[in-house]
Amino acid sequence: MQRKSLRHALVRAAFVSLLPAALLGPARLAAQDVGGYQERTKPADDAATLKDLITSLQSEVRGLSAELQQVRAEQRATRSELSDLRRQMAAGILQPSSPARVELANPTLAAANPVAGPAESSSAQSAQPPMASDSNDVLSQLREDLQLANSKINEMSQSKVESGSKYRLRFSGIVLFNLFAGSGMVDNLDFPQFVSPPESPALDSTNAFGGSLRQSQIRVQTFGPDIAGAHTSADLKFDFAGGFPQTPNGSLMGTARLRTGTVRFDWSNTSIVAGQDALFFAPLVPTSLASLAIPALSYSGNLWAWTPQVRVEHRVALSESSRLLLQGGILESLSGDVPEAQYGRASTWGEQSGQPAYAGRVSWSHDLHGQDFTIGAGGYYGRQSWGFGRIVDAWAFTTDLSLPLSKQFELTGEFYRGSALGGLGGGIGQTTLWQGSFQDPATVIHGLDSEGGWAQLKFKPTGKFQINGALGLDNPFAGELREYGGNPIYDNSFLSRNFTPFVNFIYQPRSDIAFSTEYRRLRTDIPGIAAQVANQTTFSVGYLF
Repeated sequence: MQRKSLRHALVRAAFVSLLPAALLGPARLAAQDVGGYQERTKPADDAATLKDLITSLQSEVRGLSAELQQVRAEQRATRSELSDLRRQMAAGILQPSSPARVELANPTLAAANPVAGPAESSSAQSAQPPMASDSNDVLSQLREDLQLANSKINEMSQSKVESGSKYRLRFSGIVLFNLFAGSGMVDNLDFPQFVSPPESPALDSTNAFGGSLRQSQIRVQTFGPDIAGAHTSADLKFDFAGGFPQTPNGSLMGTARLRTGTVRFDWSNTSIVAGQDALFFAPLVPTSLASLAIPALSYSGNLWAWTPQVRVEHRVALSESSRLLLQGGILESLSGDVPEAQYGRASTWGEQSGQPAYAGRVSWSHDLHGQDFTIGAGGYYGRQSWGFGRIVDAWAFTTDLSLPLSKQFELTGEFYRGSALGGLGGGIGQTTLWQGSFQDPATVIHGLDSEGGWAQLKFKPTGKFQINGALGLDNPFAGELREYGGNPIYDNSFLSRNFTPFVNFIYQPRSDIAFSTEYRRLRTDIPGIAAQVANQTTFSVGYLF
């Protein structure tokens, strides 16, 4: 009985010690995925389930402690009886050949061999010290397992960051240092998206070398109570790419900037999300550590924006391996306006329409090579009022694809066709065109039509190393640019085409540190001017916390 009880207790202790490790592994990866290299949406943490698990584990530990105390008591009784037997044998009261006393000295042995003869009894007696030694080893292992289980339970239940409420708070992010070297005139030196028109012949070609920390990010998550059967949570993200203070060396002192912030209500198959978030109808992002402040390939076919929105998501299980996701919601109608004042807020052209934008997406996912094969299609519509009753309709149709080609290769991409999408990164950031004076009520405002997309091939030979090759193209309609050529957008020039390929290598020796090298080439076409080209090489070191 004692040996069986020891085996049972050891198995339960090993299970308790391994279960938290299995749970903590995915949780840590989710905490480190700050977007990490890509800001894909992750499922919300199930706080109630975690609480139940902790309670269950604590109950298991209490049960193991009770069993351990019982084993210790049995061991003390066995040792006492052994001592009495030794004293009796030394005094000649009991002969070693008496099987009854030997069996009493070891109840486990007695149960296993109730009719042991004198020779067997003598062997059993000689085996007593090793049995006690085995018991000590088992007890020692049990103590270690219990200590490990307790430490993991404490780690899971403790509040590492103090919150103003009783609910759990998680603080995470990435410290990202980028060294870059480039040539050509670009819109942004440390994470360029397109080539700027030349300002003068002396600046047609430039070379630059520098470093930056302003793409580092901070993330705060909280997991609240269940409301109407829904698990509640909130998520807030910041970075330091909001501009520069007007001080000496201010380009090294990035200003904090709000990226996204959402509140979620998650039921088993339905979620409601409210806040400022990425475009759910264009959910994919190319993998890059060189461009986190703005998603890679923005203005090269990758629609993006962080916009206030309320959306509903519903998940339908078609089979054990196939799922359907339905999404729909309202968003702020963005037109790409630059604020006129530093503090006072004026309404944008999209807000002046008096209504939100509308969007939806449907996607089908299927398990393939242990990953999700997903095809999605979305749509967007928003109105913009440019004064004097001049209404512009902004719209887009989108498709997205995630295709695991094997366990090492994955193909992803997105494509769009739309109009007046400068506020969402389409049309190389250009929204509308017109001829004549903007202040003239008779001047017609025209939404710029454009199309584009991007594709990426990921090769991941090991869990620690990956190679990503991607390219993106944004193509505003050249005929419209020529027709409305009197109102250029960027530095007195239109941008008619933007093509950007890149390749990067990412090495992640541990889950919390990553190294990357990326080469990016940008080619931007400007009507009436030779195509402008720029090159950028970036070395990145990221520490996730």
